[in-house]
Order: sequence, then structure tokens, then C-alpha cells
Amino acid sequence: MLTHLNSRFFIQLPLHIKCLSNYLKLIIVLLSISTTTSCKSLKSKKLTSKIEQEINSKTSADYFQGVLIYDLSTQDTVFSHNSNRYFTPASNTKIFTLYSALKTLPNNIPSLKYIVYKDTLFMEGTGDPSLLHPYFKDSTALKLVKAHDYISLHLNNFKEDRFGPGWAWEDYDSYYSPERSGFPMFGNVVDIYKEDSLMVSPSVFYDKVTPIDYIKNREEEQNVFYFDHKRKDTLTVPFKVDSVLTKRLLEMEVQKPIKMVSQMPSMEKQILYSIPSDSVYKRMMLESDNFLAEQLLILSSSTLSDILNSATARNYILENYLSDLKQRPRWVDGSGLSRYNLFSPESMVQVLTKMIEEFQQERILNLFPIGGVSGTLEKRFPGNPRPYIYAKSGSLGNNYCLSGYLITNSGKTLVFSFMNNHFIKSGTEVRKSMQLIFEHLRDNY
Repeated sequence: MLTHLNSRFFIQLPLHIKCLSNYLKLIIVLLSISTTTSCKSLKSKKLTSKIEQEINSKTSADYFQGVLIYDLSTQDTVFSHNSNRYFTPASNTKIFTLYSALKTLPNNIPSLKYIVYKDTLFMEGTGDPSLLHPYFKDSTALKLVKAHDYISLHLNNFKEDRFGPGWAWEDYDSYYSPERSGFPMFGNVVDIYKEDSLMVSPSVFYDKVTPIDYIKNREEEQNVFYFDHKRKDTLTVPFKVDSVLTKRLLEMEVQKPIKMVSQMPSMEKQILYSIPSDSVYKRMMLESDNFLAEQLLILSSSTLSDILNSATARNYILENYLSDLKQRPRWVDGSGLSRYNLFSPESMVQVLTKMIEEFQQERILNLFPIGGVSGTLEKRFPGNPRPYIYAKSGSLGNNYCLSGYLITNSGKTLVFSFMNNHFIKSGTEVRKSMQLIFEHLRDNY
């Protein structure tokens, strides 16, 4: 019996040892996971504490900040501070405009809607900003017009104020505030400069330029311009748009009479396409071009209706593509010139995330200014040694915002929105504080 018991004991002993071994292995795995999790938690806490320290420093205690940093691959929030609060976004608004254009416009810009009826070309604008624009110099529409002897122009489809709500009235003569219109030409600006003689483009305004140094560049209600004859650079001034001027500019270009009509024939309209859409998007984002931003929303509305109105495009985007935003923005224009705009960092990050998920990442990054390399960020947020910030800045008096993408040294893509409102110190100081945070994320995440 004893032998039997001993025999049974020794037979079972290896099983006990085996169970014990598995148990020890389990403990080691759990301890390893706990240690790894603890290390990750400690690393994460160390990462965020550095950001919190900068956010809560005395230098930033007297103005409002909102920050959201999001890891695209893990879908985790890295850091959040007032991210659900509303801020004045300035030109960060152009991020929403870019998304709207990407979702509604084709690969090439719709330049005109037209009908050929009997011997006459009937046409109306779409809001295309590229026609004879100082940068794009597109003439696609002119080629179509020149191919016809009889031309009728319809301008009554534009149902929009020339300026956006909340724009500063005194900016009417500033290069960054051209009027919105349904059939823009020359970017709705006049360029004046001095070579051997006075040069004016478009030339129709040559006799409207007075070569004196004056407090304003243009009379408010008429196209009378002032240019300091000692000036060495080019003066760019918005001109006042009306249907008579549009007709005259077009007639000068095609050297044919244009007839104005109150409506288009009741027939199916054809669409003429011009330059690649991405070329307009990139120019808007890199130069923070307000005119292009406003016209892109008008262009978007042309794909939704025969009436040109930017509110149509904004409402369509919010209802059909951005209905899931946690903080619905107050969005009143395409450029961000208006202080009526209100956006949260969270909504900015949501749209930036949608863009990079719905379109190719390489394409989207190529449209944004690059820190230390291009556009409005050419001299800001440089990489070391390679660029790491791809973002849109937004500046109004006492406000500076930056939203976009940060590529870390480990290859992670972070989506971020950093909004600063109502500071009275210099923007340089604000950006310096932001740069410390960005570099910390780049090097440690």
C-alpha cells in the first residue's frame, strides 16, 4: 500500500511541477505586462507633464489656449486642454474650406457653365478664381469665348455680398481683402508698379491711378487708386467689382462685344474645366490666400446649385459630411477674415483626421505649408534636420492658431490643433512656447 501510495505520489509529482512551472510563467508574463504598462504610463505621464508645464506657465496665464493632440495610428488622445471650447480660428478656417473643396469639386476647376444656342454662346460664371489671375494666368475661358462671334454673359446667378460678415470695413483697399464675385478676373485686384514708366494691370485702370503718396490705396466707393511714385515694389489693390466693369474687362480680352442677359436659355448647361484643382488648393493654403478661399466655397456651391452662394456650400458640408462634429462650428466665411467664426480644437482635429483618412496622406501633406520650408511657415517651426510640421496657421490681431500634422522622429503621425486667443504680448513669444511643445513631441513620442 505504501509502495502504491509512494508510486502514485511520484507519478503525480511531475504534473504538479509542470503546473507550478506554468503558473510561474503566467506570473512572469503578467509582471512583464504590468511593468511594460507601468513604463508606458510613466513615459506618457512624463510626456504630458512637460506639455502641461508649458501650457500652465506664467507666460501663458493671461490668455486663452486650446490644444488637442491625437495619435492617428492608435486613435488615442495624446494631450487635451480646453479642446472642446470655442476659439476664433482666423485662417485655420481654410482647413474647413479645403475639406469642402476636396469633397465637392472635381480634379479640374469648373471654369464656366455655358450653352451654345443657334449662333450665340451663353455663359455664366462659377466663381472660378483662376481666370487671368496674376499667379495662375489661366485663359481657358477666353479660348472658348474667342471661338464664337456672338457672346451673351449672365451675371445674375451670384447671390452673395461682396464682403463676408464681420470683415473689417477698413480693409477694402488691402491686398488680402479682394471682393467676392461670380465671374472674377485678374484675381479682382490691380497691380501697380514702376519700371521706366508706370505699369498697371489690368490696363483698363491706367488712367485711374494718381501717382502720389496717400493714406489709402483706393477710394472706398470707386476705382480711383493712389501709388507712391517712390515705391520700389508692386502695390496690389482690390478693385471694386460690378457687372459693367466685368463686361468691359472681358471685352478688352476677347476683342469682341459682349451682351448682358438676365437669364440663361432653358437648356442643359455644359461645363468648361480649367486648371488642376490641387494647384488652387495649394496656393490657398501656402499663401493663406483669402480670395482663393472665398471663391472656392462659391465654386463648391456651383456644383450644388445654379445659384452661387457660399452659405449653400457651408451648410451642405456641415449637414452631409460633418454632422458628427462634437462641437458644431459657427462658420461664416471661407477665409477666416471674420471674427464671427468660432471653432474648437476638437472639430479642427476631426476634420484634419477625415482628410487624411479619406484622401491620400501624401496628397494632403503636400497641400499644407511645411515648417521651415514653404508658405506661411517658411521661417517658422523648422525641422532638425528634416521638416516635421505640416500645418495651417491663422493670425488676427491678438490671436494665433496652428492646426495640422506633426511627424515624430519615430515615424508617428500626430494630428493637432493649437489655438491661442486674446494675448497682448507678441506673436513671436506665443510661437516660441508652441515650438517647445512641438519639438518635445517630435523627439519623445
